[in-house]
Amino acid sequence: MKPPCEIVVWYVIPAIRSELAKELLNLGMKQKDVSELMDITQPAVSQYITDKRGSGIKLDDHVRQMVKDFALELSTGESTKADLIPRTCSICKNVEPSDVINQLGINKADLSEDCQSCMGSEIKQ
Repeated sequence: MKPPCEIVVWYVIPAIRSELAKELLNLGMKQKDVSELMDITQPAVSQYITDKRGSGIKLDDHVRQMVKDFALELSTGESTKADLIPRTCSICKNVEPSDVINQLGINKADLSEDCQSCMGSEIKQ
């Protein structure tokens, strides 16, 4: 089984990036501008918006709203590229670990006590 930190890298962060790229495009930005702002390649943006990347889990409505708010701030200049990492981390901390575990079909009983708090809060049994 993958450790929770690997789950965050493979599923949670890509899901956040995917939602952010989609929101920025919905706000009228071009893929090239989104790629520069997010410090990723234009092909990565294309993969995020076509769900070839970052579609392994679905983010809940609260987290999606956080991404939407951040996208709006980025598009208006209220937030900048320098805010990308801290804000992504803040959004990630609001992802409910038990939702991710359930979506991936991982048996919670297989997680050690150390793993249960790895993603920022204890996994609900």
